[in-house]
Amino acid sequence: MVLAGVWLAMLLGGGGGSDRAIYEALYAGHEPLLRAIAHAFTLLGDPTLLIAASLLALLWLWRMRRGRLGLALLAVTLTGRALSEAQKYWIARARPNIEPHLVVVKTSSFPSGHATSSMIFYLTLALVIAANGRWRFSATAAAVAISLLVGISRVMLGVHWPSDVVGGWALGMLWVLLTLRPVERLFRVDSA
Repeated sequence: MVLAGVWLAMLLGGGGGSDRAIYEALYAGHEPLLRAIAHAFTLLGDPTLLIAASLLALLWLWRMRRGRLGLALLAVTLTGRALSEAQKYWIARARPNIEPHLVVVKTSSFPSGHATSSMIFYLTLALVIAANGRWRFSATAAAVAISLLVGISRVMLGVHWPSDVVGGWALGMLWVLLTLRPVERLFRVDSA
């Protein structure tokens, strides 16, 4: 499991010299335009917003007579979010304090909740909506790209080490790969 190895490497190796160098190179506190762009992308990964979006997707899929698929999406999103929060409390890595934080943060640093939640939500949504269709690759690539931008924005805003973000991406992708099919089976969803 490469993704589990990446997560572990980020956990054990985070906060070091390379983490600091990347953090300092990406920090946008002195660039108003970059700071505004980072704020916009960080909103796309807000865990509360993504839970609400999961509920809206459930309602939309229900209306399209694909409610079980919507339930699968919601289940993967909520359980992944809970796992991310549990890890934050268990690991309790301190957030970077090199530069001022450009957004308010209240929890520990590892893994990035925004990176984890955005990878889980957008990737699951892409796989659910474009299941086996001709748009599957494009939808998956777009989902990963959005999550990458969300994660980078967290470093730009000074609230995460790069390793927190990479660990969050790995956790989110791993969670989707481990849970989506079993959850679809639980709700007896036909993805074909």
